[in-house]
Amino acid sequence: MQKDQGSPIDPKDALEQAIIAHIAGLRRYARALLGGGVGDSEDLVQESLARALARLRPWTEVRDLRSYLFTILHNLYVDEYRSRRAAPIIFDLENVLHHPAAPPNQDRRLELRDLARGLDHLADEQREVLLLVGLEGVSYAEAARILDIPIGTVMSRLSRARRQLRILMQADETPTPVAKRKPS
Repeated sequence: MQKDQGSPIDPKDALEQAIIAHIAGLRRYARALLGGGVGDSEDLVQESLARALARLRPWTEVRDLRSYLFTILHNLYVDEYRSRRAAPIIFDLENVLHHPAAPPNQDRRLELRDLARGLDHLADEQREVLLLVGLEGVSYAEAARILDIPIGTVMSRLSRARRQLRILMQADETPTPVAKRKPS
């Protein structure tokens, strides 16, 4: 049976389309939070979407779906993935032997490496704000809602993160990492 072109849009389809529109941003944010690991970031996004879909209903009103989805992802990261960061890195020796690394694209790759290292050396609170505002382009108010902190704290953390990242990017040596605090 075909849908009549004049029939109203199914609210479930509209909700699904709205969620789909935010998946790319969720993936970018997850990858940045987890240090670029595609597998873990995809798992984080998938779990976030599963939780959102389990809680959302077509008749449920969500004022800002983007903030809602990013909040779920952020809270999952804090709850589950930060604790994994301290775990040792395990390499698949078979994969390494059969797929040697390709030489880097010199300048651009070095800049990106320095940026990634700089981000790793920021305090978690500063990195989260910097990624939301700088990478995802969310407003200060939206970042405050996602992170559940006052807007003044967002601005302060962002200012400190930018200043610290600038210093780290200009440094000749890799500084010692910032001690990470446990999620509260």
